[in-house]
This record gives sequence, structure tokens and C-alpha cells, in this order.
Amino acid sequence: MTTDIRATPPAGAADQAAGARVVDHLAAALAEAGVRLVFGVGGANIEDLYDALGRAGGRPRTVVAKHEFSAVTMADGYARTTGRLGVVAATSGGGAMNLLPGLAEAYASRVPVLALVGQPPTALDGLGAFQDSSGRAGSLDAHRLFAPVSRFCARVERPDDLPRLLAEAMAAARSHPRGPAVLLLPKDVQQAALSPVRQTPPPARAPGYRTPPMRPDRAAERLRGAARVLVIAGEGVAAAGAKQELAELTARSGAWVAVTPDAKDVFDNADQHFAGVAGVMGHPNVLDCLRRAELCLLVGTRLPVLARGGLESALAATPVICIDPEPPFVPCLPDGHLSGDLRDTLRHLADRLPADVRPAPGHAGPVPLAPPPPAAGRLSHTEALAAVADALPPDAHVFVDAGNTGASAIHRLPATRGGRFVVAVGMGGMGYTFGAGIGAALATGQRTYVLAGDGSFFMHGMEVHTALEYGAPVTFVILNNNAHAMCATREQLFLGASHPASLFLPSDIAAGAAGLFPTLAVTRAATGPQLRQALLRGNTAGGPVLVAVDVDPAEIPPFLPFQTAAGPVPADHEETDHERCTVHAG
Repeated sequence: MTTDIRATPPAGAADQAAGARVVDHLAAALAEAGVRLVFGVGGANIEDLYDALGRAGGRPRTVVAKHEFSAVTMADGYARTTGRLGVVAATSGGGAMNLLPGLAEAYASRVPVLALVGQPPTALDGLGAFQDSSGRAGSLDAHRLFAPVSRFCARVERPDDLPRLLAEAMAAARSHPRGPAVLLLPKDVQQAALSPVRQTPPPARAPGYRTPPMRPDRAAERLRGAARVLVIAGEGVAAAGAKQELAELTARSGAWVAVTPDAKDVFDNADQHFAGVAGVMGHPNVLDCLRRAELCLLVGTRLPVLARGGLESALAATPVICIDPEPPFVPCLPDGHLSGDLRDTLRHLADRLPADVRPAPGHAGPVPLAPPPPAAGRLSHTEALAAVADALPPDAHVFVDAGNTGASAIHRLPATRGGRFVVAVGMGGMGYTFGAGIGAALATGQRTYVLAGDGSFFMHGMEVHTALEYGAPVTFVILNNNAHAMCATREQLFLGASHPASLFLPSDIAAGAAGLFPTLAVTRAATGPQLRQALLRGNTAGGPVLVAVDVDPAEIPPFLPFQTAAGPVPADHEETDHERCTVHAG
């Protein structure tokens, strides 16, 4: 958050480390900045940093992942649940390349992450070094590769450059718009001694807010003058720690509140003002409220396509004001963009409204779409998520992966009141949740649920081993339909038939996990009550648990393009075999 931004780490152990190795200074500076965990995978060109972190006595503590993508998502989950800077450290070559998709997600979703990337020694630049990415003599240029997925990227060429570049990188990651910062660290620079001369700190970096083109007083006037207001709140509310301010503004304005698909936790889902989820995985009630609204207020979102799908015509007919560091993707009033501090702006608006609590005008609420017909021998996502909802602890974090599981959970699963509900819609990479859930659980100590399909599990599910190694309190819920079912559904609806490669041979994920990890608590649930009981048992465990359940591969998720293409379900519809590649609509 902006109040935590520092231009340089505070004086202390990092300054005392001057004259020690660059990596010793780096480890001390991270500790002083409040970093408690560094995630990553080791290797020859980053081993010196891991050595320094080990010598620092566990401040910060290192967590070694199975894959660098998951290491980035661990740092991402750490940052999203704590509001602090997430840190990842990886070696050169393939290790560095594996960071890119995770950093792209953090960039698109505005998550503050610092990536420390080892490089071969500078003396070998352009001379055919193993994993050379200096950009010299035709080698890959790591700086040009990482710059597009970062807010700040620098190669540390000299030891004494490290304190300044580190401070700039940390400030850039936590400034608006937040996102990743990358430091490329050649091995010889890491090993070198710092000059004993005190480094001059760089000038303070501004938070990055633009001068608001619209004064909050004028926005308050519009709010006071509108009888019906729809607020669409995004993930930026959680990132700014502004849930309470949003609730206060809502109570005073009597607004309906919808949330974007990645922000289900920013407003109480049981509140009378809650309209539902906006966009292509959302609730029909949001469109109805928008059509009735005299003003639409975007808070902490630019309203990308996933959040505005199906709402475009109604948005075009409604005056829009946006409170966000960056301008919205939809037209707003000529003076309708407030880019100042989100919490302060919400407080300012609320203070200029009557203090009385106003109920929202009558509305249907977040009524989900009708569930699909049952499939023999398999649960529907609706049944599985109902069991999850019954078992979730009130302070649990929920991390939802991509695909049919993601669409169904966004639409049907209420957010807990005391935890995050995270969906990585920046890049939508499958397997994100396995690392992110572990990072969140280790950062907060709170039970964390990972909801993923079998496709996501096969990509990054071996991070279950990481959860076991570190005792992370994570409940992995694997909804197995033996398919890349969202791909199969697209192919069936839009191309006429599912490609055989999207349909898998049957797998028993529970048996496989139990065989691989004898100390892991594993259950294969066949019914909703069995799933619920397994989850309740898992809530009392000290470490990770895994529960697998078979779900229907032919179920069409609550995803607007699919629902539109599929049309209504015939009254005499009968389920057909998975192997025949057909689908039914819910």
C-alpha cells in the first residue's frame, strides 16, 4: 500500500553489511524491508544469494519450489494476502525463462513482486557462457526479455550499484501501477564486496498517481444526485486495503455493489447491497441493476472484457466514474477519472454523503444460473462447490484456477468474510493456484483452499510436495473431469466437435498422490457429503490435504459465450457418453 512505500530500505543491518558481499547486503535489505519469505529454485548463478539468506538466520526464510513459475505465483499469493512485497529468486537460463509467465500475471494484475535473477559472470558475457543472456555477440538479451513484464528492470553491472538499484526496484514494484520489478544479478557481482562508503539513497519515488482530472467533490455531487447507483468493485479495493471504505460508501449511498471476477472478496456477499459478479462469469442481476442505474461507479478496476462482457450496451447508456490509478477501458464522463489514493478518495466521497444508512433499491440479488442436470456417477460443479461452501472456514483464503472449475467457482461459491478470494485473470495461466495458495498459506498461517481441475493439476500439481515440505495449511480440491474440458466445450460449441486431444484417459489423482506422498492426507470423494466430510477433516489438519472428486466433463460452465451458444436444455435431454464428446447446458 502507498503508506509502506520507501525510497530505500531503512538504515540498519544493510548499511552494516557494506564491505561484505553484495548478496549479504541484499539479504539484509530484504529483511529490513519486512520481507519474511523468499520463494524460488536454486542454481549455480543464484546460489550465492541463497547462501547469504541461509547465513542470515532465516530472515527472510527461503521456500524452494518445484518450478520457477510456481515460485513466482507463491510470491504473488504472498503479496495478495499480506499487502507486502513478494520476492522470488531464480538462476539463469531455463530457470529465468520459467519466471516469465508468472511475472506476466503479476504485471497484468498489478501485484508487487521483486524477481532476483542470477546471470553468468560478466567476464564471460558474449563469449559463449552457458546460459549467457547478456545480449552480447548474438546471445539472448535478458533485459529486453524481462522489461515488458516488469515496471522496472535493471542489470546490476557493478557491486556498488546494488543498493541504489534495489531501492529503485522495490519502490517501483509498490508504486502505482504496482507490478513486478526485476534485478539481473551476474554471479561475480553477487560475490563481490561492497564499498564501505555509505550509499547515497535515490530521491523518493512518487506513488505514481496522476493529478485527478475530476475533483472528488464533483463526484460526490453526482453520487448525491443519483437515486440508483451501481458500484462495480475490483481487485484494487483489496490491494489498497479499502474494503471498509467501500462498505461505508455503499451504506451511505444506498448503491448496489457488483464485483469483478477477481474481486469477489472485496464486499460482503451476503449484504443486501450485493448484486453479484459482473461480466462473463457473472449474475444476470448485475445487468438488470446497471440498466436501472443513473450512475455507475468503478472502484479499483479498469473493467476489462471479462468483467464487462454482456454489459457493454448498458454501460454505454450510463454515466461512468472511475476510481483507479489507471484510466478505465470503457468511456467515462469527461471529468470522470479519479486517480488519487483509492482509500482516501472513498473516504472523501463517503464524508460528503449523509451519514444515514440507506438500503439498496430492490433487486433480485446474485441468483446463480440453474444447475445442470446430474450425470451418472459424477458430481456436477454445483454439487461439489456446495460442499466446499459448507466446509470453508470463515477466514479461509480461496484460490481458484482457470477453466470450468474457475468459471463455476466465480459464479457459485461465496467468498469467505475473513480471507481472500483470488482468481488470476491477468493472464489466466493454468496451475497458478498451486504456488499462489502455498505462498498465501505460509505467509498468513490461514487455511487456504486451492480449487483446480485435473488439467491444472497435471501442469503444476507437484507443488503439493512443496506444501508437504513446509507444512503449509493448504487444502487442494481437485475436480477431475479427465479433460481440458473448457477447451473441449469450446470445440464442441464453436467447431462442431471436441478434439480428441482435449479428452484424457481416466486418471485416479487421489491414488497417485497417495502413492507419491505417503504422509499426505488424501481422499477420493464420490458424493457431496463425502466431499464435505473430507474437507471438514482437512480443516483440522496442521498441514496440507488433497481431496479429489470426479465431475462431469460435459457440463457447460456458467460462462456467457458458452451459455449463449448452447441455448436452453431440452426438457427430454439425456446425458450421453463422455467418449461421444457431447455437452449439455446448465
